[in-house]
Amino acid sequence: MNLLAAYSFRNVLARRLTSTLTIIGVALVVFVFCAVLMLSNGLRQTLVDTGYEENAIIIRKASQTEIQSILLRDMANVARNDVAVETGPDGDPFATGELLVLINQPKRGSGEPSNVPIRGVGKYSTTIRPNIRLVEGRMWSPGTSEIIAGRKVAENFQNGGVGGTVRFASRDWTVVGVFEAGGSGFESELWGDYDQLAQAFQRPIYSSLTVRVPSQEAFNAMRERLENDPRVTVDVKREKDYYAEQSNFTRTYINVLGIIISIIFSAGATVGAMITMYASVSGRTTEIGTLRALGFSRFTVLSTFLVESVFMALFGGALGILAATFLSRFEVSTTNWDTFAELAFSFQTSWKIVIGALIFAVGMGIVGGFLPAIQASRIRIIEALRAK
Repeated sequence: MNLLAAYSFRNVLARRLTSTLTIIGVALVVFVFCAVLMLSNGLRQTLVDTGYEENAIIIRKASQTEIQSILLRDMANVARNDVAVETGPDGDPFATGELLVLINQPKRGSGEPSNVPIRGVGKYSTTIRPNIRLVEGRMWSPGTSEIIAGRKVAENFQNGGVGGTVRFASRDWTVVGVFEAGGSGFESELWGDYDQLAQAFQRPIYSSLTVRVPSQEAFNAMRERLENDPRVTVDVKREKDYYAEQSNFTRTYINVLGIIISIIFSAGATVGAMITMYASVSGRTTEIGTLRALGFSRFTVLSTFLVESVFMALFGGALGILAATFLSRFEVSTTNWDTFAELAFSFQTSWKIVIGALIFAVGMGIVGGFLPAIQASRIRIIEALRAK
């Protein structure tokens, strides 16, 4: 087996031009395949990291997102005072009623308008989300038209940095700080004082209520109580689950479109591998006859050519994966079609993507090399030895 592998490797090196073209074709297809999966994984990871295991989010029943939800204050108070909600040192529950509204702002460079979420937050909004930290400037002063910007908003939108002025709700708002949130979706938002934003938008309601519920048992009991309480009409979800669900539509769209493109491209790479292997069979007819005369079986000859094809595909796949890893240095933004807000995120790789890409490459190698390998195994010894 080792002898056949060495023989296959030598033949790949002997046909450098055709082998290189085949390897490059496979590498390009695998690169596209990985890029699509990394894009989808980056989107999902960004939204999943937005939520916390200890937190639960409460929105109006049948609302899919906070944007669609209208949670009356009396409903929020019932949920806030549930026995499952953890309380702080001052005896107040770790709960924050928040308002989420989309505003339109021009992007840096192009000036094209895009949706940016503005979140009105309360006393415990940063306490129950420990990865929120200011990296520039300061927090807003209560009772003023001041806001802070997520890092990605500051980088991607005009006037998003410290000292910038953003106009919405018939008022000018000054950006006084920039915050990071561990790469989560919060970095694509603007934050401000709930009371000021509710007054400016004339929306004396909450979009959601987020509470800290430390155990799964307490969460299950709270969800059952609230969803069966006639005083409230709400859905209760783990915060991580809620944000993960928001990526479903966009991820499905990216995956379906990307896989279709990858399949189309893979057809070209497979045909290229097939042509290379047919040329190899044609140029090695006498060599094949010699192998058969020395006692090598048809199956051994078939396996040899198949190994050559798979080897080129694997090498091309490895190159494609290596090239795709550099995409993690780049950040992209797209519209989250579940919320219609702009969301910035980066490509994220994983071992599942790497293994899937290698399997995809091997599949191209097997399909591209199978028919030429069959032809090579069927060459008759006498005819092969007579060939010049």
